[in-house]
Amino acid sequence: MSAAGDQTGRQQGGFLGFVERVGNLLPDPTIIFIWLIGALMLLSALGAWLGWSASIAYPGDKAPDFATLENGVLTYTASSLFSEGNISRLFTDMPKTFASFAPLGLVLTIMMGAAVAERSGLFAALIRLSLSRTRASLLTPLVAIIGMVSHHASDAAYVVFIPLAAIMFAVSGRHPLAGLAAAFAAVSGGYAGNVVPGQIDVLLFSFTQEAARIIDPAWTMNPLGNWYFIAAIVVLFTPAIWYLTDRVIEPRLGRWGGVADEELQAELARNDVTADERRGLRHAGLLALLLVAGFAALAVVPGYTPLINDEATGTARLQPLYAALIAFFFLLFLSTGAIFGRAAGTVRSAGDVMEMMQHGVRTMAPYLVFVFFAAHFVAMFNWSGIGPIIAINGAESLKAMDLPAPVLLVSVLLLSSFLDLFIGSASAKWSVLSPVVVPMFMLLGISPEMTTAAYRMGDSYTNIMTPLMSYFPLILAFARRWDRSIGVGSLLALMLPYALTFMALGISMTIAWVALDLPLGPGAQVHIAMMTESGR
Repeated sequence: MSAAGDQTGRQQGGFLGFVERVGNLLPDPTIIFIWLIGALMLLSALGAWLGWSASIAYPGDKAPDFATLENGVLTYTASSLFSEGNISRLFTDMPKTFASFAPLGLVLTIMMGAAVAERSGLFAALIRLSLSRTRASLLTPLVAIIGMVSHHASDAAYVVFIPLAAIMFAVSGRHPLAGLAAAFAAVSGGYAGNVVPGQIDVLLFSFTQEAARIIDPAWTMNPLGNWYFIAAIVVLFTPAIWYLTDRVIEPRLGRWGGVADEELQAELARNDVTADERRGLRHAGLLALLLVAGFAALAVVPGYTPLINDEATGTARLQPLYAALIAFFFLLFLSTGAIFGRAAGTVRSAGDVMEMMQHGVRTMAPYLVFVFFAAHFVAMFNWSGIGPIIAINGAESLKAMDLPAPVLLVSVLLLSSFLDLFIGSASAKWSVLSPVVVPMFMLLGISPEMTTAAYRMGDSYTNIMTPLMSYFPLILAFARRWDRSIGVGSLLALMLPYALTFMALGISMTIAWVALDLPLGPGAQVHIAMMTESGR
């Protein structure tokens, strides 16, 4: 199949050219954290010299780490990271600081299981099956829904799903770039949405947990804490993608001049689900149902409920169930991937499963290096006392301004959007922002779950409007298969209507969620009782 036109040069002018040039000056996120640690050490020395402190009324009888409690008043005082105690702690506790970082164990656990599901071909087969034999008029909404669900497939969502959507549009006689745009918008621009929680929920909430414990040491993350919110994004964004693709993007592209020739038909056939894969999907589906039933039984069988805290009341009774979801997702991905691979021929022995798990850990090597420095940044942030001081004083200032909760959350959303133009990693940004905004908003009565939801919304829609997004060059390569003349500016122009629409919908949805005080997930609300009252 031929592609019309010649490749155009990259546009360097205008705002997008400025963003690209500035973004290219930024180093790797790991290097950024090294700089942040250095800046934090200097700031802590300045704060200790100036005598920075903050106090709040505290109902507990035991002070959190790095704080003093006297007559019901909790006081944080800035501590220089150059002090003997902090330097000693830095070097003697370095392995402990790294190993005890909450996101590390959570993410590695999930990734070992997800690697089996991905490497065995389970995720890719599910995507291909979902798109096969679909009416051309219903391709767009189906692409939108599958795109947002496919986040669980990690790289497969970009490498398999997006080019496959373009192929399906071409075979159906529609413009393939419209299919590519719809898929890219769903996978990347709708990154905050999904039908069920997954790896990204665990990853971001693990950072939220570390930040929330600055104020409430007993706060424990719930991977389902944003479930209703992220599901509502799918409901809201799907018709938006449908309308924009069919009524704005495809008419603008014009009639596609290509044909579904033999090469294209052969590629579609290669992307079809084989008989062995279909058998594997049936086996994996049955096993998934059994696992769900078994997991539920541990919470409902009379006289044997290891996943229920019988001594607690209310939603606290379900805390063991929420905490066990990490293990459940690990077992679900591992077992369904293995049984699928056995039927499909990609898993021939237990050794293959072990190799896939090891591959999952190997792919996490860059993350491990990043986490080493992120863990120390978060720990040193706590040692210095600067995080609680900023949170308490910031909360007092915001409280004095009497800004409504929607305005506060939209500010976090917009800050996340701006940073996303330059730093693609959602976890990297949240690991820096969460120690400040989560405690601050908790003191103002906004739950950690709602703050996380606002951040996720802002982090998503800008993915498709920046050349700095890590998969942007790959999407550009996919687009040039159908039109060699398409350049960076052309792809950005193609995606901009989606980004602006998602931005408007995201802000409106966040405001409405807070205004109506809707539940965010099982046991998670927008508002919480203010943790303390400020005092001096």
